[in-house]
Amino acid sequence: MKYGAQNNIVAKVKAIKSGDVMSQVKFDVVTATEMSSVLTTDSVKALDLKAGDTVHLIIKAIHVLPVKE
Repeated sequence: MKYGAQNNIVAKVKAIKSGDVMSQVKFDVVTATEMSSVLTTDSVKALDLKAGDTVHLIIKAIHVLPVKE
């Protein structure tokens, strides 16, 4: 898969906090830090994200976009 963004970080889904419209997904990344992303609950469902899943975090500007292959 090709992206215009230059950063690509492998991470595991740590936790998901879902509301009616938006969800916050926290990730554990390879480096000694944690990242999180806010995305629609529909996107969380479409990606079938679960705690423990491994995803790539595509970072561009202020956005962290989880990609599950």
